[in-house]
Amino acid sequence: AEHATFFEHVLLLSIATVPVIGPVLVGHGSIGLIYGYLLMFDFLRCLGHTNTEVLPHQMFDSFPILRFFLYTPTYHSLHHQDKDTNFCLFMPLFDFLGNTLNAKSWDLHRQISLDATAKSSVKKDRVPDFVFLAHIVDISSAVHASFVFRSFASLPFSMRLFILPLWPGTLIVTTMMWAWAKPFLFSFYELRGKLHHTWAVPRAGYQYFLPFATKGINKQIEHAILKADRLGVKVLSLAALNKNESLNGGGVLFVNKHPNLKVRIVHGNTLTAAVILDGLPKNVKEVFLTGATSKLGRAIALYLSRRRVRVMMLTLSTERFQKIQKEAPADCQKYLVQVTKYQTAKNCKTWIVGKWITPREQSWAPAGTHFHQFVVPPILHFRKDCTYGDLAAMRLPDDVQGLAVCEYTMERGVVHACHAGGVVHCLEGWQHHEVGAIDVDRIDVVWQAALKHGLKPVSWTNS
Repeated sequence: AEHATFFEHVLLLSIATVPVIGPVLVGHGSIGLIYGYLLMFDFLRCLGHTNTEVLPHQMFDSFPILRFFLYTPTYHSLHHQDKDTNFCLFMPLFDFLGNTLNAKSWDLHRQISLDATAKSSVKKDRVPDFVFLAHIVDISSAVHASFVFRSFASLPFSMRLFILPLWPGTLIVTTMMWAWAKPFLFSFYELRGKLHHTWAVPRAGYQYFLPFATKGINKQIEHAILKADRLGVKVLSLAALNKNESLNGGGVLFVNKHPNLKVRIVHGNTLTAAVILDGLPKNVKEVFLTGATSKLGRAIALYLSRRRVRVMMLTLSTERFQKIQKEAPADCQKYLVQVTKYQTAKNCKTWIVGKWITPREQSWAPAGTHFHQFVVPPILHFRKDCTYGDLAAMRLPDDVQGLAVCEYTMERGVVHACHAGGVVHCLEGWQHHEVGAIDVDRIDVVWQAALKHGLKPVSWTNS
């Protein structure tokens, strides 16, 4: 359109307006007629420029007369290939009357439609190499999906006003999913010839904390794992609450129950630990750690103790602290110190937060503190004189293809570190399950493998 001449613009305007002006002049015009005609005019004109066959060839086979009233992208493309045919804007009838109709138009349309159907069938039958098993975070973010709002899902999730009126309906749908739905395909992309899927367990975050829902959630996860195993998926990575220690021991439950699984189950927390550790200052001598006896807390504490970093582990359980301390080499155990109060860290500027802390608890940190975190949801940015890190995440390699949606609040192309951990496991072709406690000896191995394959921590790409 930007290359049209002035005369062409005048001619097009005349074609569009004369049929509207005529009824107006004879006293039968209306606002509805004007809008209806112009909308239909533009729709039919755009139909031939979509570059995708919207209308099935069967429609023209069943009702041949439509060939004289509707044109298709195939019909219009032949005009550009063979410039003495198919001149009409959207009614092939006039090409037929003027003897300029390309005889190949409808046979070619049929062939293109059949080829597209065949390719679609092959694509649907293709087995993914890797599956990231996610879940609904909350009711509001449930609409952050390409099959609900494609444009919204292509951007990082944030609360928008238009979500509020949808909240009651979304709550009803998610409740119905709780009763009847099974894990489903949420999104997909390709990386180096491997198809990667994200499947979603039809459960929202709050449901994971209902005691009576635990059994049902594990059944859903087990269903997804067994389906992946039947299909021939190589690696399945558990997201967020799907690998909760109290739920299934970080995946141990499923590996023990099904010892002959061919699909490798991965919690991805080894890479999560590596990303958190990489974000610490290189010359750090002391850190304050909350969530210290959790899976990630334990691994971070043991790793840092081996590097002679003093770790103040906040926990009331002396038994759990001592159990972790005994795992450290004898000459490193002194670097692990149990503390029971936030006041103890009032002079420490490196806080690693693995358990949600209130603004009051944050107030004990000295000015200039940086809060590294692996807690969900992230802590409030309460302190203006301190800085806050994001959740551990990595950017996928540059050659990733087909990314259409954002992973929750992440930019497109950025995924949570546990997702990235599963990707690395798949790319490396490792044959072991990564479930249960984190193997501290493998933190550096997994980290180097991630960098080798072109994954980068978000802190690098933002600096």
